[in-house]
Amino acid sequence: MRWIVALALLCVAVPAAAQSEVITLWPGAMPGGGTAAGPEKTGNEGAATGAVSNVTVPRMVVVRPKKPNGAAVLVIGGGGYFRIQIGSAAMPTAEWLAKRGVTAFVLYYRLPGDGWASEVPFQDGQRAMRLLRGNWKTLGIDPKRIGVIGFSAGGHLAGTLATRGAHDFYPAIDAVDTVSAVPDFAGLIYPVISMRAPIDTTRTARYVSKLPDWRNAFSVEAQVTGTTPPIFLAHAYDDPTADVAHSLRLAAAMHAAKRPVEMHLFQRGGHSWGLGKPGEPVAAWPRLFASWARSNGWLVSAAADQ
Repeated sequence: MRWIVALALLCVAVPAAAQSEVITLWPGAMPGGGTAAGPEKTGNEGAATGAVSNVTVPRMVVVRPKKPNGAAVLVIGGGGYFRIQIGSAAMPTAEWLAKRGVTAFVLYYRLPGDGWASEVPFQDGQRAMRLLRGNWKTLGIDPKRIGVIGFSAGGHLAGTLATRGAHDFYPAIDAVDTVSAVPDFAGLIYPVISMRAPIDTTRTARYVSKLPDWRNAFSVEAQVTGTTPPIFLAHAYDDPTADVAHSLRLAAAMHAAKRPVEMHLFQRGGHSWGLGKPGEPVAAWPRLFASWARSNGWLVSAAADQ
């Protein structure tokens, strides 16, 4: 099967790393239109420091624990669908998860802000989830403990997988595309959730607005059903980019659908805090998430609460 090609591309060189375990998403031609304006690059100034853009090879970088417990998490950095906060959010979170026995997969996905079509992040995200669940034996993970953590726009992508992962965002290309793309649990950190007024002012919404029925189909709270997987939310009241109402709307929708949800709201913290600086209130979210995941059986190590 052609998906084996993707798994064969392991241990390839990536920029700024000696050798990393990498899984490419597509074995050949990729779905979706458009293209990046230039070669892949990593920012080195201001808010763009450590952020990746111009992704032309969608892939997952694997961060393996020394003592895996079977759990796996797809980690999706944010950046308004015009860059991906790898260095400041996704990779530190993956390393934090690995210390707790979780095999983490950092997603490098194509961005509408670079010239790709608006649907490509959802195609790449869905393909990534299918590759994880479809190849769980090869990857050494538990197919019933595969979650996702997303930040900001990455939270929107993660939330879309949680609520619309069963919707085909691209035509099947091989056997792995018959596998479920719905995560078993989702952690959404300062996420963009809604495409509806008056909180439809994010850069994320600007790119999503090019898709059909975008206000409904890509408002995560509008897609919650009786089968939506459990969701963890963390947000700051003073977030100037993604208003706290994004998380409030999703929590209310989950409650109305009688689906498991846990939400932590912080008095201050702003936006784009990643793991959070030590001593700041928002830095509590990883411990809270680990406790939540452990109580639901996705993490089995006592170290999860540390």
